[in-house]
Amino acid sequence: MALVAIIGRPNVGKSSLFNRLIGRREAIVDDTPGVTRDRIYGETEWRGKSFYAVDTGGILGEESAFSAGIEAHVNEAISECDALLMVVDGHVGITAADESVAHLLRRSRKPVVVAVNKMDDLKHEVHVADAYSLGFEHVVGVSALHKRNLEDLLDLLAGLLPDEEEHRDEDEIRLAIVGRPNVGKSSLLNRLAGAERSLVSPLAGTTRDPVDTSVVMDGRHFRLVDTAGLRRRGRMDSALEYYSFVRTLAAVDRSDVALLLMDASAPCTDMDKKAAAHAVEKGKGLILILNKWDLVSSRDRPGDTMTKRIREDLPFLTWAPILFTSALNGRGVGKIAQAAVSVFENRRRRIPTNVLNRLMRDVLAFDRLPSSKRGKSLKIYYCLQSGVEPPAFVFFVNDPGIVDTAFENHVKKELRALEDFTGSPLRVFWRGKEQEG
Repeated sequence: MALVAIIGRPNVGKSSLFNRLIGRREAIVDDTPGVTRDRIYGETEWRGKSFYAVDTGGILGEESAFSAGIEAHVNEAISECDALLMVVDGHVGITAADESVAHLLRRSRKPVVVAVNKMDDLKHEVHVADAYSLGFEHVVGVSALHKRNLEDLLDLLAGLLPDEEEHRDEDEIRLAIVGRPNVGKSSLLNRLAGAERSLVSPLAGTTRDPVDTSVVMDGRHFRLVDTAGLRRRGRMDSALEYYSFVRTLAAVDRSDVALLLMDASAPCTDMDKKAAAHAVEKGKGLILILNKWDLVSSRDRPGDTMTKRIREDLPFLTWAPILFTSALNGRGVGKIAQAAVSVFENRRRRIPTNVLNRLMRDVLAFDRLPSSKRGKSLKIYYCLQSGVEPPAFVFFVNDPGIVDTAFENHVKKELRALEDFTGSPLRVFWRGKEQEG
């Protein structure tokens, strides 16, 4: 997905506008200049186009102790984004500080939209015209407080952003290689591609940007995306690391299957779990890869022990296949292509409606269905598969509120017994019969 960076001097309403764009309160809003010091990102969608919005700290004067760090973040935001949203204060008008920000943005040669914020009434409309003096074509007066002209602003941004889906072969499989820093992602990409396509270094954080590589493996076309390592938010000391993290999420978003690389000597960290959860949330196929397997002791059936540990530490991923590899010597790497093809196809798999309803009749009829606190039992009338990538199922019931998590997990287990959905998450929706259609 594309990336839009929100830039401007302090206290012009960048965080308020950011919250409006993503539809929820994420950024701290305060009248004190410089409240937003780190970058905050959120996903939004407008007229079928999705993008990440990034709230940045206000560019402060030299007297601030945070000035240098904030400006470094802003500079990185400018270099990484696809479009820029410059925010100015519609009550104050254009200031010398705004002129400085505009000069910085003009040098980037990135598309820019100027949002003249705080236009809560017509009294300050003249400042919208004044904003054209900054030298940008796209200017719109908005009010983050009252949601004024936000649709016009989003229309402008959406028109300037690149298309999400570039041309691709229908059978091409996109693989996003994700994981913590220094687990061997670049080495794996190079091994799969058969060439030194990505810089390999023992230093964590060498890879900053995703690098797409098209390859043919086992007769199938793949696009490999090597992404920067994921780190805890608190450890993202540099702007480069932060935007690498956002780009990693974006790489997963445009993939078919995510390859989650974990260090075999220290798997299932919190960051590994977050990366896996993001892939599941986005409905992507997932393969768990224990890399650096050559460094693990060969005694006491380590594969069985590690598989048990993975299943215990990641109980929400019992359906994800596990591979053991060494990108360094190539061990197990040859299995990745076959596994990825299988997961790709499973993510597109369908179950005929008559088979689904046989599941209800033959299996669910013998299970104790959940009931409400008042003793009302769940009744399932019928079900159907509503989509693929990932497979999604709709169950029409008497009261969706009765369904609990344990029963939904049981239904997913039974669905997986009907068809091979290995490597793909499932979506299950519950609707009252009156919601049909």
